[in-house]
Amino acid sequence: MPLRERILPLLGAALIGLAVLSPAAHAVNPDEMLDDPVLEHRARELSSEIRCMKCQNQSIDDSDAELARDLRILVRDRLQAGDSDRQVLDYLVDRYGEFVLLKPRFSLANLLLWLAPVASLLGGALAIWRYARNRRGAGGEAAVAELTTEEHAKLTKILDERD
Repeated sequence: MPLRERILPLLGAALIGLAVLSPAAHAVNPDEMLDDPVLEHRARELSSEIRCMKCQNQSIDDSDAELARDLRILVRDRLQAGDSDRQVLDYLVDRYGEFVLLKPRFSLANLLLWLAPVASLLGGALAIWRYARNRRGAGGEAAVAELTTEEHAKLTKILDERD
């Protein structure tokens, strides 16, 4: 077996392994990072929960947008000022609304958002159950209509002609 045929599969497997095992790239610039590793860890945790208002499906930790950078700096400033994680999130929600959180909080205001998937599943299960129940007769057996005498005669004639 030529060397090329042996190396190509190994090279492909190595590239796939690197892609799978490599850590996610974060958009945090070195000049944004805090000197205190505990505060920086808290900032990273919070940044992963906050939505980039420009990208919308990325956290500010993953986004390269200028607005995400401003929010990352704001989070770090609030942490350095002594705010708790909850206070930082509350500040951002007060300023930008509940949409700024990647995972909305469970509250009365967004109850429908949280309960809609469960209600949809239950509604679908109920619809399937009612459909199946209506297709069955009163005795639980599948409803079968009896043939009239005329229909029975036609069926017998067709089957006799077939044979």
